[in-house]
Order: sequence, then structure tokens, then C-alpha cells
Amino acid sequence: MGSYYINRTFFFDVHPPLGKMLIGLAGYLSGYDGTFPFQKPGDRYEHHNYVGMRGFCAFLGSCLVPFAYLTVLELSKSLPAALLTAFILIFDTGCITLSQYILLDPILMFFLMGAVLGMVKCNTCADRPFSISWWFWLSLTGVNLAGAMGVKFVGLFVVLLVGLNTICDLWDLLGNLSLSLVMFGKHLLARVLCLIVLPLALYTAMFAVHFAVLNKSGPGDGFFSSAFQSQLIGNNLHNVSVPEHLAYGSVVTMKNLRMAGGYLHSHWHLYPEGVGARQQQVTAYLHKDLNNLWIIKKHDSNTADLLDPSSPVEFVQHGDIIRLEHKETSRNLHSHQHEAPLTRKHFQVTGYGINGTGDTNDFWRIEVMGRKTGKLIKVLRSRIRLTHMATGCILGSSGKTLPKWGWEQVEVTCTPYLKETPNSLWNVEDHINPKLPNISLDVLKPSFVEILLESHMVMIRGNSGLKPKDNEVTSKPWHWPINYQGLRFSGVNETDYRVYLLGNPVIWWLNLVTIGLYLLMAISTTVALKRGVQLTPELKELSQVLLHGGGQIMLGWLLHYLPFFMMSRVLYFHHYFPAMLFSSMLTGITWDTLLKFCARFLSSSTTAGNVYGGGILVLVLLIMYSFYLFHPLSYGMIGPMASDPNSPMAGLRWMESWEF
Repeated sequence: MGSYYINRTFFFDVHPPLGKMLIGLAGYLSGYDGTFPFQKPGDRYEHHNYVGMRGFCAFLGSCLVPFAYLTVLELSKSLPAALLTAFILIFDTGCITLSQYILLDPILMFFLMGAVLGMVKCNTCADRPFSISWWFWLSLTGVNLAGAMGVKFVGLFVVLLVGLNTICDLWDLLGNLSLSLVMFGKHLLARVLCLIVLPLALYTAMFAVHFAVLNKSGPGDGFFSSAFQSQLIGNNLHNVSVPEHLAYGSVVTMKNLRMAGGYLHSHWHLYPEGVGARQQQVTAYLHKDLNNLWIIKKHDSNTADLLDPSSPVEFVQHGDIIRLEHKETSRNLHSHQHEAPLTRKHFQVTGYGINGTGDTNDFWRIEVMGRKTGKLIKVLRSRIRLTHMATGCILGSSGKTLPKWGWEQVEVTCTPYLKETPNSLWNVEDHINPKLPNISLDVLKPSFVEILLESHMVMIRGNSGLKPKDNEVTSKPWHWPINYQGLRFSGVNETDYRVYLLGNPVIWWLNLVTIGLYLLMAISTTVALKRGVQLTPELKELSQVLLHGGGQIMLGWLLHYLPFFMMSRVLYFHHYFPAMLFSSMLTGITWDTLLKFCARFLSSSTTAGNVYGGGILVLVLLIMYSFYLFHPLSYGMIGPMASDPNSPMAGLRWMESWEF
């Protein structure tokens, strides 16, 4: 996708554009020419300069360590807690693997951690509001929120975290009676400006740049509307002139509005025996073809009358009853109560009749969504619905691929369910009528706001429609915190250079245990404070760090993990890594606090210091030793497989589900 930006070729992706744009920019500035195909892991780059893109992602991945260090230092005011967090991220094999390739994840996590650091720093400046440092951190938080949202939609989770923190902050300010309502209004306005207006402006600007750069036709054209495609250089609709309004006798193509929905299509082949009525097939076809052409007729007139040059032009209007005659075969678009080939409870759509003469099952009412009766129908812009007069069903594309007898084209059905979906909406794309004047499609081009809304609808539909490919390793959210299953990045054989995405087991299991430990400590501390237990100033400060600092991080983990249980789309192991950053920071804060609590209850200060320092040192050494064992996962394994006793990884497959 970075290559597409360098070549200015339009493409479609389910994520917003910032991450790909930055990768493309890094490649462009480092001399990459955008010609490497990126077909499969393990392909040699040869002369292509990929180092700039790899280095850019690795640099952003490396920044996670100081960001996490500074965040924990700010929340806990403890250098050992911050160092422990830094060691966890430095020596985690998963973070290393994910950061060293040309991927969106290190870019997403960079902005996410930048937003969290900005939020925490801004909270620290609360005693000097409207100072330069306060404005700086508040604005930086907004910039990073825009960045996180601009890379992947899961950036919404950090937006929610910052939003909840801001609401709590404002609620506290509202309860401060020494603060005038005018001053409170200024606080509110500053946050609206920096955390809503600024991120939205930057997010919108990303799409403006995205559409300005990608101005050439490419693999993403078919996912977007015909009106949008008409702006792309090289697209068959670019600089085309067609009649603006639909008229009887016009020859048209009709494109389904679902993602990659295809054109309404027919051909001489019949449905096979046992598949509804043995009539001519009607399908949706993804490519331009003469078999996509249809003639619009009145339901009570023949084609010859319409083609007579002396006959007056009569425009098609919203609510008219029409027939659609297939130009190549002269059969009418037809439906009846036979079941569709693949979709149960939908009706079959066929081509029927001879030379345009059929029956009443060929009658369709044409409707434009959001229009009143009598309005004209525009090429490209009008969203059309065709309702079958005899059965009341609606013409649509199911999105299902027909078997070989249907040439593996897309099934077209007549659905009795009247819900308005892109599957049942169409627009007129090609329009031929010699009686009408042509206009340039530039007149019909959508505005930037319309393009922005359309791109988001397409991305959302694409995200929800993501299904696993054949033999693809997917996972469930409960797998992730326990490091149940990794992801093979490259190589499968002994002769291959094998890289496997798996978290450092000691770190991940320590993080998992820490979440339970934190909940236990937080509940115990809350109950103790509620019961009025007298604490020394030092223990009170530790309790504050645990409940307030740890609480913010715990909330971040929950917001970046729990929503995946409600998602219906396909999920992968790498989706957990943003949450893993929060659990790593929580580990630093929790163990530092626990060891300090333990040290406070020891009578000897020397013993207390030894317990605290020794505890931190043991954790760090354990993390470093586990990295020594598992580092080949990140840097590449060669030679025998882990199941072979002679393999350097022998004995390290601690779980059967690990596939290295």
C-alpha cells in the first residue's frame, strides 16, 4: 500500500490511510521506487530499497519503550517501576517482531502511547492550567488521538480512554467552588478545542491528502461508487460525457452499491435442471462487458417505438413501472416465486421472453431513495431500488458466488425483505441515448464531504465483512493474554528462515498474573480505606499510586481488550498488542507498589531495602533470561524444527499450540 501511494494508484483498505501514507512517505524519502510486488513473506528484495520503511516502523516501535517509561514514571513517581516497565517492553519478543517489519501496528501503538503520555503529563500540569506546558501536552494528546484514529479504527479505544479521563477531570473542576463558572467554561472550551476540534481537523486532512495523492485508477475502484470512480485518471468513467437524466429507450448498465457488488448481467446460458425455472441466468458481474447492457422500456410499449428517432423523449421518473430488456439476448428481467439458487427464501431472477415480449412478471417499479414521485433519475448519483410488481420483492445482489454453471459470477435474487441495504440498491453507470445531450461527469462529481462519508461506509462494511481465508490462523480473544498461539510470519521448512510472532512467555504470564494481583490489591486497599484504617503518609501515597495511577492503566487495558469479545469480524493475535502495552505498564506499577508495601512492614530499613531492590532485580533478570531463551523467535530460526532434539529451540515449546 505504501507502493500505491508512491505510484499514486487508488486502492481500498479497511483501515484509515495515515499508517500507509507514512510508510509510503518513508519509502519515497529513502529512495524506494514503489515497484516491489510484496507477494509473500520470504521474497527477496533484490535491488529494492526497503530499509527506509523497515527502519521507520522499527524506530516508532522503539519509541514505545521511552513512552511507557515516562508514563509509568509520571504515574508512580518511582524510577524502579518505570525501569521494570521499560525492561518488559525491551525484552518482549512479540513487540520486537511486530516492530521490525513494514506493518501498521508499530505506527498505531506509537500514537496510542503518545496519547496516553500526553494525557498523563497534562494531568500532572493540572495545578498550573493554561500554562505553556499544559497547552503543549493537551494539544499533543489531541494530535496523537488523530494519529491513532488515522491508522486503525481501534484507535477509538484510546479516544474513549482520554474522553473518560477528561470527563472525570471536568467533573472535579465543576465541584471546585473556588473556580468560577467562567473559568470552568474556559477549561471546557480548551478541551473541546484540543481534544475534539484539533483531532477531527487533522483526521479530515489525512483523507484530503489521501484522495489528492491517489488520483489514478487502481485495484480499489470497484469498492466505490461510479460517481467517485469518474474522478480517477485511467478509469473508464474518467472524462466521459453521458446524458444526465434517464429516459425510455436508453441503454444502461446498472451497478450494485454493495462492496464489489458488480453490474447487473445476463448471458445466453440457462439455469441448470433443479435450480428454479430453467430460464436464462441473471447474475452480477464485476467487470465491464457487453452483457451488462439493458434497455429501459415502458411496461406497456415495445422497443421499436422507443428507438424511432421521431418519437419524443420521455424521461423515467421516480415511481414509474418499467421493463428492462437485456440488449444482447432481448430477454426481459424477470422474477417469480421459484427459490433463488443459493439464498433461501429469496426469489429467483431470470431473463424471460422473446424479442422483448414477456409477461407481467417482467414489470418493476423504479424508485429513487429519498425522492418524491415524479422526480427525474440521475446517472451515477441516484440510488435506485427496483421493486417487482407481482411479488413485491426487491432486486438485489446477495454477494454469494455461483458454482461453475453460473461461471462463478455473483448471485442476483429478488428479496422479500424490504430493509434498505446496499445489496438492494443500484445506480446507473453507463448511459447511451442518441436523443439526449451529453454532459461531462465532472458536473456529477461528489463533494469532499460525500467522498469522506462514502469512504467510511465502505471501510466499516469491509471491516465487518472480514472473514478468515483458507488455512489462515485466526484466534479468539481469550487466547491472547495467555499467549496461547502465535502467528507464523515467514518460513515453514527446516531450510527456511523462520520468524514466529509470540510474546515472551515469562513476560506475558507475569502480566496476566499481575492483572489478578492488581485487582486483589486494589480491592484490599479500597476496603481498608473505607474501614478507616490509619495509614502512614508513605502508605497513603502508595495507595494513591495504586488506585489512581494503576486504575487509569487498568481501564486502558480493559478498553483495549474487552471490545474484541463483541466483534464478529475475524481476529488475530496481533490485535492484543495495544492492550499488552497497558498490562506491561500495570506490571511495573503493581510490583513496585507490592514490594514497597512488603518493605514497609519490615522493621529493619536495610532488610526492607534488600527486599525491594532484590525483588525488582529478580524480575529484571528473569525477563532478560527468558529473552535469551526465546529471542530466535524474533530474529529468525534456522535448522531443525523445535520438535527435533537437536534444535536450539528444543524443549521451549511449553504449549502444544505453539507452532514454531
